[in-house]
Amino acid sequence: MEVAVALPVIWALVLVALVFDFLNGLHDAANSIATVVSTRVLSPKYAVVWAAFFNTVALLVFAPHVAATIGTGIVTPALMDSHVVFGALAGAILWNIVTWALGIPSSSSHALIGGLAGAGIAKGGGDALVASGFIKAGSAIVLSPLVGLILAMLLTLAVSWACRRSTPFAVDRRFRVLQFFSAAMYSLGHGGNDAQKTMGIIAVLLFSQGLLGSEFHVPVWVAVVCQLAMGLGTLLGGWRIVKTMGSKITDLKPVQGFCAETGGAITLFTATWAGVPVSTTHTITGAIVGVGAARKLSAVRWNIAANIVVAWVITIPAAASVGAGAWWLSRFLW
Repeated sequence: MEVAVALPVIWALVLVALVFDFLNGLHDAANSIATVVSTRVLSPKYAVVWAAFFNTVALLVFAPHVAATIGTGIVTPALMDSHVVFGALAGAILWNIVTWALGIPSSSSHALIGGLAGAGIAKGGGDALVASGFIKAGSAIVLSPLVGLILAMLLTLAVSWACRRSTPFAVDRRFRVLQFFSAAMYSLGHGGNDAQKTMGIIAVLLFSQGLLGSEFHVPVWVAVVCQLAMGLGTLLGGWRIVKTMGSKITDLKPVQGFCAETGGAITLFTATWAGVPVSTTHTITGAIVGVGAARKLSAVRWNIAANIVVAWVITIPAAASVGAGAWWLSRFLW
């Protein structure tokens, strides 16, 4: 742990962390609302309110297992200090802003993990990483979209078989109602997994300064302000990424939107309970590809999906590079 730094520096870093949380909600709002907007079940302004509400109340549903992984499971806790935290946040925020401006649905989660890893390695070398936690988070890059894809595809096939005797009009009307529920569950999972990443960053910063006692934990006030910051970001979410997620990958109807959201929600709930920081962007993209491929492979615009995958691959190294540079710079600032 580092020697204590001035309280204004600590609270400034807490504010920066909340800015990241807000940008996470802004950047990832598309993940929660893209399908329900693209199927015209909700207009964008009502969809973001719906998503923001369930993002926020996730505080009441999930224990902070993901926060513990971010706070103590990526970089060795003894090396965590205000400089590493600043580097992690700088890497994640810059990457979020760049990809949001370009309309690219990259991962806020893995931008944060990349920034954290880059700053940690800059301080302590390769041994700074907690191998088990970093591998777990890295594996989720591959597994979360794959699981979302498989679940959404299976749900689409099951629903198609169950509704084989129904008219298209009846199916559409039924799943327009059900999509309210599936969108709510996906937003709940999104808020539960993503807001906890900022909780973990703030908590480990306070812990490194001896402000949490002898045992790492997430204070209630930290959990509350993180959920509120994410909910506010979702309210102001980005429409450009909604278009990419909801219409450019494949064309969606309410039944496909329901299956994509449900498959994604199951993936997020499972990961959050297991303490795995997954990407909501990866998860919902995999699920959308799954419902498109369940119809026919040509229904998926694979060139768009491929461009998104490229963004995923470069997220961690790009954010890590910025995180390392920001760590170096911060040592001259305080």
